[in-house]
Amino acid sequence: MSAEQSTMNRWVYSFGGGGADGDASMKNLLGGKGANLAEMSALGLPVPPGFTITTEACVHYYANGKAYPADLAGQVADGLAKVEQITGKKFGDPASPLLVSVRSGARASMPGMMDTVLNLGLNDATVEGLAKLSGDRRFAFDSYRRFIQMYSNVVLDLDHHMFEEILDDHKDRLNVSIDTALSASDWEAVVADYKDLVQREWGKPFPQDPQDQLWGAVGAVFASWMNDRAKFYRRMHDIPESWGTAVNVQSMVFGNMGETSATGVAFTRNPSTGEAKLYGEFLINAQGEDVVAGIRTPQALTKAAREEMGEIMPSMEEAMPQVFAQFRDVVGRLEKHYRDMQDIEFTVEQGKLYMLQTRNGKRTAKAALKVAVEMANDGLITREEAIARVEPASLDQLLHPTIAADAQRDVICMGLPASPGAATGKIVFDSEEAERLGLAGEAVILVRDETSPEDIHGMHAARGIVTARGGMTSHAAVVARGMGRPCVSGAGDLRIDGKAGFFTVRGRKFAAGEVITIDGSKGEILAGAVKMVEPELTGDFATLMGWADSVRRLKVRSNAETPLDARTARQFGAEGIGLCRTEHMFFDADRIVAVREMILADDEAGRRAALAKILPMQRADFVELFNIMEGLPVTIRLLDPPLHEFLPHTDEDVQAVADATGLDAAKLKFRARDLQETNPMLGHRGCRLGVSYPEIYEMQVRAIMEAACEIAASGKAAPHPEIMHPLVAKGEEMKYLRVLTDRVAKQVLAEKGMQIAYSVGTMIELPRAALRAADLAENAEFFSFGTNDLTQTTFGISRDDSGRFLGAYIEKGIFEKDPFVTLDTEGVGDLIRIAAERGRAARPDVKLGICGEHGGDPASIAFCEQVGLDYVSCSPYRTPIARLAAAQAALSRKA
Repeated sequence: MSAEQSTMNRWVYSFGGGGADGDASMKNLLGGKGANLAEMSALGLPVPPGFTITTEACVHYYANGKAYPADLAGQVADGLAKVEQITGKKFGDPASPLLVSVRSGARASMPGMMDTVLNLGLNDATVEGLAKLSGDRRFAFDSYRRFIQMYSNVVLDLDHHMFEEILDDHKDRLNVSIDTALSASDWEAVVADYKDLVQREWGKPFPQDPQDQLWGAVGAVFASWMNDRAKFYRRMHDIPESWGTAVNVQSMVFGNMGETSATGVAFTRNPSTGEAKLYGEFLINAQGEDVVAGIRTPQALTKAAREEMGEIMPSMEEAMPQVFAQFRDVVGRLEKHYRDMQDIEFTVEQGKLYMLQTRNGKRTAKAALKVAVEMANDGLITREEAIARVEPASLDQLLHPTIAADAQRDVICMGLPASPGAATGKIVFDSEEAERLGLAGEAVILVRDETSPEDIHGMHAARGIVTARGGMTSHAAVVARGMGRPCVSGAGDLRIDGKAGFFTVRGRKFAAGEVITIDGSKGEILAGAVKMVEPELTGDFATLMGWADSVRRLKVRSNAETPLDARTARQFGAEGIGLCRTEHMFFDADRIVAVREMILADDEAGRRAALAKILPMQRADFVELFNIMEGLPVTIRLLDPPLHEFLPHTDEDVQAVADATGLDAAKLKFRARDLQETNPMLGHRGCRLGVSYPEIYEMQVRAIMEAACEIAASGKAAPHPEIMHPLVAKGEEMKYLRVLTDRVAKQVLAEKGMQIAYSVGTMIELPRAALRAADLAENAEFFSFGTNDLTQTTFGISRDDSGRFLGAYIEKGIFEKDPFVTLDTEGVGDLIRIAAERGRAARPDVKLGICGEHGGDPASIAFCEQVGLDYVSCSPYRTPIARLAAAQAALSRKA
């Protein structure tokens, strides 16, 4: 029997008491939290004992109509018995009650997305036992009220705001503002009101049987795997639904047992900057959710951090020096053991330290680069590991503007610098509105008292996030850093009235829709739009990108047709232009009139006369691109869209063009109607224009070659133009277009008396072109896969219209990902493989690249590496992402 078979029906793994059934390598089975709890236990760290219900149990649960495996209950009972043995307490025993936490733990970290229940096992009897055992009745009933609220929300699906209103009423009655001011009798009164609320809203008394409580919580954690925010998070981070989540049941330790108890969250390095300094927050006399919920203002861990933040309340280092020294030692061991920055949760119970969780910490791209480079330079990891540690898509955080040093700053409020970067947008107060406006292309800043996991969609849609409450490890801060959104949290001077649609601060009022700017690096909120500057791509960024370039095989080019795009591409390390869409040049205001004259011409002579006006403009365009690229290859796609796109369509537009240009309005209208097609994507476009009107492509080839000669004659690096014919389907088309291209190119070279190397190729964007690649390769020296259109024509789906139904397809699991974002490696990918194999068979040195939007998608780049393409091309701002993804793909292929 294999090891896998022997554990097939094992659903529960124990940890604690100086040992564990599992370890960190079992993340897929135990989830990240469970695997790391087992690992910490095996390392001898102070971990409260518990057990993990595996991810396989969750998969079984959903595969069998939400039924648990038959033998799960017995294994859970055994796991509880081990915890009882280690702790000397008994689950459900009023005399010495064992209380547990029930937490989710998927194999990929999903902070805040799924549910947790603390203090489980409390009821009217065990709360009295806990009070007697602890000698602190206030603590016991504080824990009970927390349990009732959390269990009622997570398991019974009652709105947590109803409980908060009861608590606020009690605090108003007692004239106190903080929870710690409530006495034991006060908490008893709150508990009574909470239980009345449950009876009224749920229709039954609050569950008293600890076994019922436990299974209710386990079911709720499994159910939370499929809640809306978890599904949204999985889609955003490409986490498969099939993985499931583990459930961790762990003995409770209490940070709310008075002034010698505390709870906190720490990172071994600063998750915003990567600086190698302990970073985090804690609260005395509190439980874990208090730190991240924004209800109380957390305190700094270190004296240096407290002084830097200008805080008055003592740090953990000052308030609990002995425990802090032990804590600093433990977290140092954990970082060295895992060889990565750790995100740690801990509790201090009456002066004793307990470790509740460690995991690789979420971090900004800036921090990820710094941590990876420093750890590699220190010899803790290899350079190859450093390359693999940085998520390519996260580099996008570094490639956009920040607030200029000389910008006028009208600072309206200060908060905490929770996530770096700057953003400008319109104020919105709820996540639904943020999502609606974001989808409409509006830049918005989400402003909230505090965020919760239910706000995930609005935070994703917003350019930046502001919260009035919460610290550096609040929900808003952690999620914003993971998303790469700038965030200012804990802006306590804000008075937000979301329902009325405004906030006030220091006598000023700002309404929904007004523009503000936030600086997440400084914690500032500014009025209006503020001047931005481009990023500096030096330091750790340049170091890691240099390492990446040294190991990648794929070349990386950019899609560019304007000088600005071309310069940006070079700045970001592009090794040429992989797609220059010449039609974008045709739309320029100074040449659209000549283009329309060409379209309206009655014969070839009229078309050539109009094209002669466009020729010098096109030539000037290419001169500038060749000059910027300094001898790097430039792939120029000849005219692709159907001609009707260049003409006005409404009567008003037709008349306006006629008035402005002197062109005949009736003729314009007739020609626009004559060129209109039922399905222009599959109509008279691409190389079909070159076959029907060869004079168009002749003009473009001449402009390209004359520009190349002009650059070469100036003594600059000789350009290497690659002339690409779009939408070719047949070998005969390619042959016709090759003859046309060579004839014009040789004619220009003869006129100039020069020799310029150039290539002729095609864009593969039709299934037939991929299948008959050998035919095309007889006359094409390169193939560039236009995967936008190849995906459209393979699936028979219009990219422009697919948004109406693709979401439902992804939701129902028919598509795992949007095929226009991440390449469909099975269908479209097979066509690329076939084209590559058949093209190389006919022409061994044929150059192969990809220039669709997939050229900047890391998963698609990994496929390109597997197939052995020569280069990818993407938008300029995604060039560094593609460089890093190409390096990671090369390393994965070697592994």
